[in-house]
Amino acid sequence: MSRVYEVMFIVRPDAAEEDVDKLIAGFSATVTGGGGVVKTVEKMGRRKLAYMVRKFNDGNYVLLTIEAMGPVVLELERRLRVTEPVIKFITVRIDEEEKRLAKVKALRGVRRKVEHAAPASAPAPVVAAVATPVEAAEAAPATV
Repeated sequence: MSRVYEVMFIVRPDAAEEDVDKLIAGFSATVTGGGGVVKTVEKMGRRKLAYMVRKFNDGNYVLLTIEAMGPVVLELERRLRVTEPVIKFITVRIDEEEKRLAKVKALRGVRRKVEHAAPASAPAPVVAAVATPVEAAEAAPATV
């Protein structure tokens, strides 16, 4: 069963743009060679890191969205781990989250249809007068 993953990795800031493109092409080839599909490739550019990683304070972020089987993802992670210019990476499975969001959107759509389907000539809601605690105490008979 094929699943959807987001793979974000950070490349050394001193790596040339061509080198980053070659890394992305190599990782994409790993995924497609294993029977997976690379849905999107997003180069997010150079950003400051939250903490120092391998003596670097910033790095080039790349986000891959892939659809693949587990063994393909394991091979991709292995290659990310041994590739020297990659200083950090993370893989997150997102297909369950996409299913959950689709379900929430569907429920919201049903609720909106029900709200809009209410007749305009419906009787106004009845509002009952509610006594404050002080009024309720005054109205209650005194017991001794």
